[in-house]
Amino acid sequence: MNELHLPWLEFAILIPLVAAAYVWKIKSAEEKRFVSIVASGVTLAVTLSAWIDFESLITYEARDHWDAIKAIFGREEFMIDQLNAPLLPLTSLLFLMTFLATPRVKYGVYSFTDSLILLSITLAIFSTKDQWLLIGLLIAQTLPLSWEIHNRSRSTRVYWIHMFLFISTLIAGGWIYQATTSAWWHGVAIIMWMIAVFIRGGCFPVHCWITDLFEKTTFGVSILFITPMIGAYAAMRLIVPVAPDWAMQSIAFISLATALYASCMTIVQKDARRFFCFLFLSQSSLVFVGLETASSIGLAGALCVWISVSLALTGLGLTLRCIESRTGEISLTKYYGLYSAMPNFAGFFLLTGLSCVGFPCTLGFIGSELLVDSAIEFSPLVGFVVVASTALNGIGIMRAYFRIFTGRKYESSIPIASMRSERIAILAITVILVGGGLLPQLIVNSRYKAAVEILQHRTK
Repeated sequence: MNELHLPWLEFAILIPLVAAAYVWKIKSAEEKRFVSIVASGVTLAVTLSAWIDFESLITYEARDHWDAIKAIFGREEFMIDQLNAPLLPLTSLLFLMTFLATPRVKYGVYSFTDSLILLSITLAIFSTKDQWLLIGLLIAQTLPLSWEIHNRSRSTRVYWIHMFLFISTLIAGGWIYQATTSAWWHGVAIIMWMIAVFIRGGCFPVHCWITDLFEKTTFGVSILFITPMIGAYAAMRLIVPVAPDWAMQSIAFISLATALYASCMTIVQKDARRFFCFLFLSQSSLVFVGLETASSIGLAGALCVWISVSLALTGLGLTLRCIESRTGEISLTKYYGLYSAMPNFAGFFLLTGLSCVGFPCTLGFIGSELLVDSAIEFSPLVGFVVVASTALNGIGIMRAYFRIFTGRKYESSIPIASMRSERIAILAITVILVGGGLLPQLIVNSRYKAAVEILQHRTK
């Protein structure tokens, strides 16, 4: 068994947990933010080291070797391969940028402790493919959001109705799949897992919990809960390796319907948060569409879209969050004219929004091109739906941009321009989005290798 030179993955999981315990005892909001930034920054460095270490081994899969972990589980449970290698630093980066771009007025209401716990659990999910450990971690990840909603004295009913169904189908699918060797019962287990993935990914018609979540929690925590696309990872680990063709096609069909429905909803939203939710639901659904093509090119394109959409939508969400902290809730029924007051946010909003829909010279372009080409080759109708969904999302993005930044001149008695920490976060994400668009070889090669290995290890 190939092993990493150091237990990078365990370090990456433990650092946010230790930081969360320390932050929980701190009273100063400023110090909480500082510790969270340092912890997530160190975690980013560790996960990047894990990726570099893995690439140096030239192997399909590598595991950490830590005797304490082996004593608990009987083996090294945390692993890294072509699929999750870039997802680990990506997740750390998303959390770091969120902490860095948290406005001062949000210090008192934003839960840094819950976010650090969420970071640790998310990294643990991305670091395993063991069936029951993955299911347990997926269940554990639902808890920080429940605490967040409860601490804000809001109802958790909608959230827990969906999460109860999510947890039930996850466990039922795992138990049925392990308890029998019957092909028929394995099909039932796969259906259970498909339902769980649809709920966690927000596919139509079990998506309303996501819009409810954004209304009842802080914007930052909600962004970090959905943008890593945990539902897609669960599908890749639980369903794709064992699913027959009918299951893959069913996932792709539901995802296509979700992408088209959500894109239509994007252009009619009156609230900026709901606009962001439906934009995410539409673009993230395209990741599953690559499964239907059953080709390495299509799947590689879907995996590229996964990374670009996660990063771009996090940047877009952080932009809306920073604007909200200055102007209050954003309505898309009127013009704000904020361009003159915050040109940095205007440019970043446009960049991240267009990157989501695959604008040339951005990270999202190459993935969208691969996905569209493969979809059209598979079926012209599928390709048309993908292109139509993306076009409608582009219209929705431009509509939101004009409403927020144009139409009149915004007048304020206090300065509302971007702060230095916000500009640093903007610059970092901009460099990755544009640099990845101009030099996409690293990401494309990594995603193509992951796609080939996923398809090679499928058992039909």
